[in-house]
Amino acid sequence: MQLQEAKEFISDIARQSLKASATLAISSGAKRNEALHACANALRDARADLQSENRKDLAQAKELGISPAMLDRLTLTDARVEGMAIAMEEIAAQTDPVGEAIAAYNRPNGLRIEKRRVPIGVIGIIFESRPNVTADAAGLCIKSGNACILRGGREAIRSNLAIAAAIRKGLAAAGLPEACVTVLDRTDHELVTAMATAEGLIDLIIPRGGENLIRAVTQAATIPVIKHYNGNCHVYVHKSADPEMAKKIVMNAKTQRTGVCNAAESFLIDAAVADEFLPTIGRALIDAGVEIRGCRKTCKLLPAAKPATEDDWAKEYLDMIIAIKIVDDIDAAIEHINRYSSKHTDAIVTRDLAAAEKFATAIDSASVMINASTRFSDGGEYGLGAEIGISTDKLHARGPMGAADLTTYKWIVTGNGHIRT
Repeated sequence: MQLQEAKEFISDIARQSLKASATLAISSGAKRNEALHACANALRDARADLQSENRKDLAQAKELGISPAMLDRLTLTDARVEGMAIAMEEIAAQTDPVGEAIAAYNRPNGLRIEKRRVPIGVIGIIFESRPNVTADAAGLCIKSGNACILRGGREAIRSNLAIAAAIRKGLAAAGLPEACVTVLDRTDHELVTAMATAEGLIDLIIPRGGENLIRAVTQAATIPVIKHYNGNCHVYVHKSADPEMAKKIVMNAKTQRTGVCNAAESFLIDAAVADEFLPTIGRALIDAGVEIRGCRKTCKLLPAAKPATEDDWAKEYLDMIIAIKIVDDIDAAIEHINRYSSKHTDAIVTRDLAAAEKFATAIDSASVMINASTRFSDGGEYGLGAEIGISTDKLHARGPMGAADLTTYKWIVTGNGHIRT
């Protein structure tokens, strides 16, 4: 596909999305919730079809040599199909963000000033691998009154189209335009550029995937982009930490599911307790099949560890590998994390309230965990029902993005014949 052809292709689809977004923006919260419940039912009804199409994607992915971690992200089990449906229902149960008064006040001259949440319009989402993103993105966009255009990766094209078909069936059942949700049936790279430059047709682009995809979107874009480059998440064990709690949190953060952006990739431990804690935690990681790349002191305490390079401190492995460094104190830990972290999620394990507060204040990341695994950095776990992504930007949204993060605002000013003199 040539770029001009891609632009024409996106323009035709986006014009339909624009029309649908106008209908969706003025729909009631009750109508949008009705649609979300209809979409949930449609996903459950289509489970056999979804899994049939998913098996075809998995077979192709295996032929392409995709890693086990990525295959896991691609697979639609019964539980994951049900999870998509439940996420739709949880999104429906949330407070309607559309029309919410962010601020409202009266001026001395009698003018009523109101700052009110409104939909963004048409949102383009470009993603890889995980087909559940299709359902999550669609659900959050419906809830927030936005139409969406989704371009998934070729490895999940059949699964994504099957999910979209079920969702469009749910929209139709609720009396809303099917064009509120569109999944592109082509995955040509030129479509990325075409979406990112569709000024006046697409209001916002959100890329979800590897760093190469996100940089490609960011560099091409002439419209706003919300992104996160990677998830180099840390767990720091403070000198006051409970050793059993520290072991449990580190193991969960690293091994519970390795191929996701909120899995821990780096582990820091205070020198004051490293001799006591590190051999136990390190042995548990090694026994679980985790490869350790450590600083000089770590390699001395854990002979099975490989020496870490400078690149390891900033690496998102998405695999059973972790970088471990022994630090002098909390200040050294904060300095290391703020230097190498991707600003996604970083955790401290401590029994010292002052240390916890210092860490939470000083760490410049979207989510900071205190005595909890980094794996909780997730829209569903935060009560958002689902997430459109996890933004490591500071504007317009940060961290797990729910329906409210897919709104902007307008000012409503009410007078009684007021004129300015």
